[in-house]
Amino acid sequence: MTSFDVVLDLSIEDAEPQVRAALAEQGFGVLTEIDLAAAFKSKLGVDRPPLKILGACNPGFAYEAVRIDPAASLALPCNVVLEGLDGATRVAVADPRDLMTDVELSELAEVVAARLQDVVTGLGDQWGTSA
Repeated sequence: MTSFDVVLDLSIEDAEPQVRAALAEQGFGVLTEIDLAAAFKSKLGVDRPPLKILGACNPGFAYEAVRIDPAASLALPCNVVLEGLDGATRVAVADPRDLMTDVELSELAEVVAARLQDVVTGLGDQWGTSA
């Protein structure tokens, strides 16, 4: 699966509010939040570095996608992954063009992809690693 990725020179605790703000600037809110590291710890007793999934949604885009094809709801919300990396954070956003391959959805998927790419690019411009 294709994704838009950037590594930020921020801890996951500092990166998350910046990611949420960048999503909001592009019209996305966070509907769901899954702390995979905490789930693995509580369910399996496994320790791992921080790993969180934010379910981001732009209501207008989501409505249009479901209006075109109700099955598009299978690809909602857009997954934004934050992964802790020794004081830095990898941010990865699933490319909606990979998830919405129906011809009728392709134009909308292009628009959403551009917005999400802008989120990642903006984060990288402000807090991206120098290496």
